[in-house]
Amino acid sequence: MSTTESPAALAAAFDGVEVPYLLGQYEPVHDERDAVGLEVTGELPAGLRGTYLRNGPNPYFPPPGRYHVFDGDGMLHGVTLDGEGGASYRNRWIDSRGLRYERTLGHAVYGGLNEFAMPTPEALEAGGLYKNTANTNVIRHAGRLLALMEGAHPTEITAELATVGEYDFGGALHGAMTAHPRRDPATGELLIFGYSPFPPYLRYHVVDASGALVRSTEVPIGRAVMMHDFVTTPDHAVFFDLPAIFDGEALMSGGTPIRWQPEEGARIGVMPRDGEGADTVWIDVDPCYVFHFLNAHEAGGRIIVTGCRSEAMPTAFGDDPLPDAHVRPYLWRWEIDPVAGTVTDRQLDDRTGDFPRINDDVNGLPNRYGAHAHTRRWDQDGVEFDGVIWFDLERGTSVEHVHGPTSVCGETVFAPDPDGSAEDDGWLVSIVTDLAEGTSDFVVLDARDVAAGPVATVHLPRRVPFGFHGNWMPDDD
Repeated sequence: MSTTESPAALAAAFDGVEVPYLLGQYEPVHDERDAVGLEVTGELPAGLRGTYLRNGPNPYFPPPGRYHVFDGDGMLHGVTLDGEGGASYRNRWIDSRGLRYERTLGHAVYGGLNEFAMPTPEALEAGGLYKNTANTNVIRHAGRLLALMEGAHPTEITAELATVGEYDFGGALHGAMTAHPRRDPATGELLIFGYSPFPPYLRYHVVDASGALVRSTEVPIGRAVMMHDFVTTPDHAVFFDLPAIFDGEALMSGGTPIRWQPEEGARIGVMPRDGEGADTVWIDVDPCYVFHFLNAHEAGGRIIVTGCRSEAMPTAFGDDPLPDAHVRPYLWRWEIDPVAGTVTDRQLDDRTGDFPRINDDVNGLPNRYGAHAHTRRWDQDGVEFDGVIWFDLERGTSVEHVHGPTSVCGETVFAPDPDGSAEDDGWLVSIVTDLAEGTSDFVVLDARDVAAGPVATVHLPRRVPFGFHGNWMPDDD
């Protein structure tokens, strides 16, 4: 991105901003850097040859109204490893149409989830009804790098992290695309959905291994809900219709766009992957919320789903108060019998956590291992992740690694060993920030021996703010 504002001027604009989600671990950075020859403690595995990309919100200008943690211009942070012990770093903003327009004005104009503002005619023409921040995830499919946020089209970027622009699969994608697509490891298909506060509320799509969107169907859900993630198996797509209800009229008038309404009920939908949305079987369940699922698989006619479940939505929007402090996610399992129309569920672990990840080569298949972020605290004053819990779901055991008393992290990603064959042959990688020192590292753990601690730590040239999701992208993929 070519900038006219100096980093010092951008930083100065945030002086006096006391928004909690713009302070501490969330404090944005104000420049784009390239650095090579980074210092490494330990020894980087030769099998790690590629780039780890992580996305997250990093507002360019101070927000014009109330700010939500899901708002903020997307910023990509990339750590590239050459397989011979060398490491480099690069970060870039997502250069969205909305941000480009704001930069011509020198300040932010688009509202967010806590305070939507109807754009002026000029802003509407330049950047759309709302800014596509593309700030939630980043994936690679069929040779394309796509930055994602669930309310819009994907944004294509180059290998150098330059923004190409919004991508709609040659005009085939209608509506938004989830930030959490699922890849079928057998077919190479990318399985996606998109939800909307306006009809049609839910669509399901299939992108083939070559990158062509080849199938779409509307799923008759009957209401607008915030559906952040879903799961797939070789034969089914599973949607959790949970009562985080979208109010389109309130959104357009600057009110609270999403409200937790458990009295409206909850259900799970099971759709045959070779069928249509109208074929979905819906089964009622107790109200709960799930931001992120670990995986799903089929066994004996049942569908087994694992994810991080909370009693209510663990965040709030607009003028709604924060949920009670007890609203925290825990690793959970659902067993769904779509023929009998029944669901049983149980808690798997008593430690609060989220950001679950697996070896993506077993997506939709029985998996023995999985990770989610270890939590230092999760209460009304905020959330701090400080490590990873690596679960052996077959044995019912786990091992923790906590990065340090003043360190915070986010999602930990599995990077497979190209010379391995077992499900846990690989490494767990993440960006870790020491809040006391104001520094960040790229940390590598061996998934086969998490308790041993880091096998390598790449010292990054700058502090990296808290972000959401990313992926390891090997050179030989």
